[in-house]
Amino acid sequence: MCGILAVLNSTDDSPAMRAKVLALSRRQKHRGPDWSGMHQFGNNFLAHERLAIMDPSSGDQPLYNEDKSIVVTVNGEIYNYKELRKEISDKCPGKKFRTNSDCEVISHLYELYGEAVANKLDGFFAFVLLDTRNNTFFAARDPLGVTCMYIGWGRDGSVWLSSEMKCLKDDCARFQQFPPGHYYSSKTGEFVRYFNPQFYLDFEAEPQVFPSVPYDPVTLRTAFEAAVEKRMMSDVPFGVLLSGGLDSSLVASIAARKIKREGSVWGKLHSFCVGLEGSPDLKAGAAVAEFLGTDHHEFHFTVQEGIDAISEVIYHIETFDVTTIRASTPMFLMSRKIKALGVKMVLSGEGSDEVFGGYLYFHKAPSKDEFHSETVRKLKDLFKYDCLRANKATMAWGVEARVPFLDRAFLDVAMSIDPAEKMIDKSKGRIEKYILRKAFDTPEDPYLPKEVLWRQKEQFSDGVGYNWIDGLKAHAESQVSDEMLKNAVHRFPDNTPRTKEAYWYRSIFESHFPQRAAMETVPGGPSVACSTATAALWDAAWAGKEDPSGRAVAGVHDAAYEEGAEANGEPASKKQKV
Repeated sequence: MCGILAVLNSTDDSPAMRAKVLALSRRQKHRGPDWSGMHQFGNNFLAHERLAIMDPSSGDQPLYNEDKSIVVTVNGEIYNYKELRKEISDKCPGKKFRTNSDCEVISHLYELYGEAVANKLDGFFAFVLLDTRNNTFFAARDPLGVTCMYIGWGRDGSVWLSSEMKCLKDDCARFQQFPPGHYYSSKTGEFVRYFNPQFYLDFEAEPQVFPSVPYDPVTLRTAFEAAVEKRMMSDVPFGVLLSGGLDSSLVASIAARKIKREGSVWGKLHSFCVGLEGSPDLKAGAAVAEFLGTDHHEFHFTVQEGIDAISEVIYHIETFDVTTIRASTPMFLMSRKIKALGVKMVLSGEGSDEVFGGYLYFHKAPSKDEFHSETVRKLKDLFKYDCLRANKATMAWGVEARVPFLDRAFLDVAMSIDPAEKMIDKSKGRIEKYILRKAFDTPEDPYLPKEVLWRQKEQFSDGVGYNWIDGLKAHAESQVSDEMLKNAVHRFPDNTPRTKEAYWYRSIFESHFPQRAAMETVPGGPSVACSTATAALWDAAWAGKEDPSGRAVAGVHDAAYEEGAEANGEPASKKQKV
């Protein structure tokens, strides 16, 4: 990934404006410390901060088509670029590519297919393309919003696009997140959704249609293996984030198996874990790393070190959402250590809980139809929360996170399965994400130890150590008085914080981003507002809960362990209580 900034149709084409765009682009230089690029065409400016992962020697941006009439600045990775290069060459014999960059295909594809370009890309991306032949521009963001991008409108009629809103906040009258799975064309001035998978179309149909494909563990396993392996494309050393939970462990296992099978110029797979001393994730991560034979790196932090980093974290992730900040802080600290080791790219496990209903409240889903509908809603909103965290907490230090659970082909398989197969049913021995676990339960050639394969879901902010959340709450209690919280509605009339922790985060956010437009980019309420409302409908134990951690709901977390242990033939007393 990289950092992009585009200012289009500005009323100012002066050298001073060029210098201003360069200065604004440097606000996100952390995303691309390897090189800076700029292209100016009249009153249009395309800037780029590069993190060199593919073709480090010649892939500097902006990138061009053959005659340089089409210019593109891209943040992301295109996994099917070799097939697309062949397609381009077959259609245009003699076509010459300037670099070996995976992203160069975008300019040539636009030349051939115009606005259909985005739907031909398999990867994660945000790009802005300038067509100098007619002075128009085109922008697009990947299907689920793994890659961040914002769009804003200047008072002079200019259009601004950037990887992070800190580049837009001072010059745009209004700005917002660029919707994932959409493109925007200056020819119409409108967003168009190009990503229309069957599970979206069925969800939006009247009446709603629900998937019914029978569960096939081999098909699911094969699809996920392909999703992980394509993301191992890299010309620099890479690793995996390994918390020891199911999702990250499966990613690590598939990557490690591929390296053992085919070899790697980088040697053993690097794995990384972060937590408070003695945390559940550190213990589980070390066990998985030993089983897989990875070169494992364990990082510790204290509650105070985390608290000291909160302001910087909020500046980088650009949100005041409680759960996002809780989980981003350990990830932010770990990413700094990872970069210090010379690693630029990591594989991560985001997205699985949305696809398979892995959160604890899914235990109470009243029907398979409601279960499925909630997974679709959560996938559609993922760009506001976990994708934002995985992108910005790592890119704060120039580390790229890739998320195979959000692979398009894998989603086509996983979201077409009859949701009855995903339902949690203790009477049938089915804990959360049962079908994913079962797909990789191959005793003759195990992917993971059994105790890891069937380990209960932990929120990342819980798994790094329960004292982490408790410490944050205690610190917020010392910073925010009862009177301050009582009058929060007057200071924060929109998205009013309801807890002292939320009030503290909101205050820090507004010290970095005082503009009203910035506040409006953050979704209303905590990240689980929708899911907590749904959970309260499904289970009265969730009603009125302000803390979004499943552990905070009395009985839910421990009961899930008891059920999981008994479902797998273990005495509940022996099930690891983390």
